[in-house]
Order: sequence, then structure tokens, then C-alpha cells
Amino acid sequence: MTTITDSRGIAGAQINAAGALMSLLTAHATLPTPAIQLEHLKVPGTHDYAWGLDVALHRGLDHFEQWRQALGIDPAAVDYEVTTSGTLGWLTVTTVHGGVPLKLIGYLTPLPAPEHNDSSKEVTR
Repeated sequence: MTTITDSRGIAGAQINAAGALMSLLTAHATLPTPAIQLEHLKVPGTHDYAWGLDVALHRGLDHFEQWRQALGIDPAAVDYEVTTSGTLGWLTVTTVHGGVPLKLIGYLTPLPAPEHNDSSKEVTR
């Protein structure tokens, strides 16, 4: 018989994230449909990790913005990254929702025209 000592290895460790998912979808049922996964995420402002929600929007900035506003996330907290090829960009922010970390991601394709004082981070992909 195997004993699991890492709480990430048992299904019950995801119960809080699953509850937060149900709460999130119930409260925001009319927002654009995201792709949601339960993920082991860093809790903002700490060195801790916990099961949380990875909420991804693949159909443009307007869908990301609707979710950001609905969750009350400060726009200044959002990070923008772009691939070195310049073909894909994304916005990310992590917050706490329902007591679990929630990472909101919005993918941008095609990318908007670059601005002159671009402070984005380049990522090789």
C-alpha cells in the first residue's frame, strides 16, 4: 500500500479550488466562456502554493477585460508578455478569489500595433 504525504497528490486537496470554481461560474454566468483548469498556483503576496483556478480567455482583450473588471482586479496589476517572434501576446494577473489563487490570462492574436514606450516582457516560445 502506498502512502501519499504530499497533499497535492490527493484529490481532496482540490476541494477548495472546485468550490471557488462553482462560486465563480455562478456569480459570473453571463461573462464570456473561459477555459478553466485547477492548477497548483503561487498564492499572491506569499511564498506558498495552493490549488487554484487558471482562467484563460482565448478570444481577445475584450473578454479578458470583462473578467478583470468583474473580479475587481486593478489594471495596474496586469502583466503583458509577448513572444520574441511577436506573433502571440498575453495578459496575466494572479489574485485570490474564494480563498484560492486565481490566475487570469488573456491571449492576444493578432497583436496590437506596438507603442513607442513598450514596457512588455519578451518571452521566447
